[in-house]
Amino acid sequence: MTEAAASGWQPDHFLDRYEVRTIDLGPDPDGEDPITATLIRRPHAAADARYGAVLYVHGFTDYFFHEPLAEHFAERGRAFYAIDLRKCGRSLQDQHTAHFTTDLRCYDEELGKAVDIIVDELGPDTQILVAAHSTGGLITPLWLDRLRRDDPARHAHISGLLLNSPWFDLQGKPVLRTFPVSMALKAIASVKPKTVIPQELSSAYGESLHQDSRGEWSYDLTLKPLGGFPVTVGFLDAVRTGQRHLHHGIDVGVPSLVLRSDKTYFSGEYSAAVDVADAVLDVGQIAQWSGCLGNRVTTIPVTDARHDVFLSVAHAREQAYREVDAWLAATVDADVDQADVNEAEEN
Repeated sequence: MTEAAASGWQPDHFLDRYEVRTIDLGPDPDGEDPITATLIRRPHAAADARYGAVLYVHGFTDYFFHEPLAEHFAERGRAFYAIDLRKCGRSLQDQHTAHFTTDLRCYDEELGKAVDIIVDELGPDTQILVAAHSTGGLITPLWLDRLRRDDPARHAHISGLLLNSPWFDLQGKPVLRTFPVSMALKAIASVKPKTVIPQELSSAYGESLHQDSRGEWSYDLTLKPLGGFPVTVGFLDAVRTGQRHLHHGIDVGVPSLVLRSDKTYFSGEYSAAVDVADAVLDVGQIAQWSGCLGNRVTTIPVTDARHDVFLSVAHAREQAYREVDAWLAATVDADVDQADVNEAEEN
């Protein structure tokens, strides 16, 4: 038996050379047992960990497949891990409603366990940069705010928060964000949470990404369908509850970087304009609510970025990577470098 197998790691079926580890979870509050989460790691993670690690969290209708993102961080001294949350991606099982939860706080369980696994592997002083996209960009700040207050020992391992087009508000007509609509949604969710929202989702964004359509990226369409998974009332209510909490102001307790496109373009059909804009979320809402994360927030619009800025056209994603590198050097990594200088002076 290999060392990886003995520690619970197995070869990934989706990415060559990557490894996965199943995280067992407790009973599903939404009654779709059994549930697990899946931690993914780039090979030889410990050798990359001069600046600690990255824990990447995907969005809705998503899973981790983006190797260039992992390679970028590994080349800059960060061991790379990603998590497919319960009922998502590699963790999705036949009995599950894809990406379904009625409370975003449920994800605290697998996120906390992922932190513990990374620290156990890399050492007790390991610092972790949390990176998250879209719905993951709402889940993780709320989790860190709770972690700061309720579990400071775990929170001490978090060095920063990188958000990629976080879902901070409900896009669409203003009436959808009114109190009566929110209360009606909550009432339906309390009795029929798996009711599907009767709205057809556009496949334009998916078409702009996938290499068998119009894009350049290869991923499994059963785990990330072009038109997305159906949105349930219970899930949307959980998201709206989280968004309202964020809007009142939270404190993630670490420096934060928010990346987004410089424009939004909603369309029912693909066109070239979809390639150079956020076709999923309203970037004005992201800009409006980014300040609610705490006291050390940097927000940067990336020219011509897609909804996932790291899956954008080449010049946009290159800008996004430059912005990340500059922010890390000025904030998170500056503390590590100063610690190295202090240690050298003492010796």
